[in-house]
Order: sequence, then structure tokens, then C-alpha cells
Amino acid sequence: AERLHGDDTTVPVLARGKTVTGRAWVYVRDDAPFGGDRPAALFKYSRDRRGEHPIEHLDGFAGILQADAYSGYNQLYEAEHPTGAIRPAFCWAHARRKFYELADIAKSARRGKRAPPLSPLALEAVKRIDAVFDLERDINGRPPDERHRVRRETVRPLVDDLQAWMRAHRAELSRHAPLAKAMDYMLKRWAGFIAFLDDGRICLTNNAAERALRGLALGRRSWLFAGSDRGGHRAAVIYTLIVTAKMNGIDPQAWLADVLARIADLPQRQLPELLPWNWSPAAEQSQAA
Repeated sequence: AERLHGDDTTVPVLARGKTVTGRAWVYVRDDAPFGGDRPAALFKYSRDRRGEHPIEHLDGFAGILQADAYSGYNQLYEAEHPTGAIRPAFCWAHARRKFYELADIAKSARRGKRAPPLSPLALEAVKRIDAVFDLERDINGRPPDERHRVRRETVRPLVDDLQAWMRAHRAELSRHAPLAKAMDYMLKRWAGFIAFLDDGRICLTNNAAERALRGLALGRRSWLFAGSDRGGHRAAVIYTLIVTAKMNGIDPQAWLADVLARIADLPQRQLPELLPWNWSPAAEQSQAA
């Protein structure tokens, strides 16, 4: 892939007399926003969240990484990285969320007197960011060069105005103010946030990775914890297979059952036929023959 989405989430892991918090990492190839195909997800497991893990996971990769602003990725963006610097493209949904929490009227009403005062400036920031999202929806699925052209003509002016607006109001705020922190999250990483304006392949958000993690996050309520580190690694393999199958619009159970039934007798040169984006059930192949 020339561009990946990356994210991670917690995984409870059974330890002696307790559970500890491991991490599940995911890297997603999804080029559907500009007409691509063959989506895939790769899951990894680790006992902790140290930055050495994404460095190991992405060894040999050179391209664009769409992610949040987790500092563990920072070494990947340095020029001395073995495969060359990976370009960061930060997630606008993460940035929007920080402003939205300060302007959420419904949540504030539920909290009653304990709720902090609503911020009119945060609400204005949400409106400005939503205007960018509205334009992006219109170009979803179009070729990269067309996305780039539309962004240059219609999206860039909105983004430039947003930056100027934030800088003007940031100067009036204390550095400890929640709104100042929301603004700094974007302003201090501005190059990564505007990377999408110069490359039609880049998405506005990292939602592809978040969607891939959704099943795992919901599953924690059912399976409660991984039994060991080995269990965590095995779960990562299983999630890789299941989520990739789903991304390609096929039933994971039907696909895995068919693959397990056929793989032992299939010549090695034909193994790519079993990949989710190439697969068709054995019954359909028999009928076609």
C-alpha cells in the first residue's frame, strides 16, 4: 500500500490474579474513497503501547500513515527512519471531537449544574469543520486528481480561514483553557492536518481504522479478556482474517470454511485465489466449469 490507516485499542489480558491492559493495533488499506479496491486489515497485539511496536509493525513501509496524533508514531515521521520518513496525515474527526465536547448542548444538559459552560467559539469551530466535511462528502469515490482539484478550489479556502480564525482567538486564551488545548491540537500539527489538500489519495479522517476496531471493542463485552499474550497474538490473526473478509463484502464464516476445506489440496501457485478480493466459493467454480 502507498497509504495506510493506523489505530489501536485496549485489550484486557489475563494475568496472575488480575487482568492487565494490552493493546490491539490495526493497519488498514482502504482505497475505496478514490475508487480503489482490495481492502485489507492487519491486526497486531502487544502487551503495552510503546512506540517501538508501530516501528516494528511498519518496518519496510514507506508512504502515508493516517492516524491520530499519538506520539508513539513520531519516530516513523523522522527522515532517518530506515525506509525513509513516513508522511503523517492526521484525522479531522479526532480534532472535531475535541471542539464538539465543549459545545455539546445535550451532554451539558444531562450533567446539569456540574457541566462546564458551553463555548460559543467551540461551536463556531465545529460549524467551520463541518463545512469542510460537507464538501468532502461530494468527492468521495472520485479519482485522486479530481479530489485534489476540488480541494484546491473549494476546500483550501475554508481550511485557510479556519487556521486564521483559530490563531486569532487562540491568542486571547489561557494556555490552560480547554478550548486552547483543542486549538493547539490542530495548530501545532497543522502540516499533518492539511496534507489531504495536496494529495487526492488522503482521506479527511481515520475512520477506516476505527471501523476495523469496532468489532474488537464491542467484543470485549463478550469475551472479557485474552487468556495470555499468545492468545492476544492469535486473536490478532483471527481479526485480520475476519475484518478483511468483511471489508471485501464476503461472509467470513463461509470464506474460512471454504478456504480450510480447499487449501491443503491447492497448488501453491493458486493460493492467491483464496484471498478475499479474489475468492469465489468452490460451488460457484464447479458450476462455471
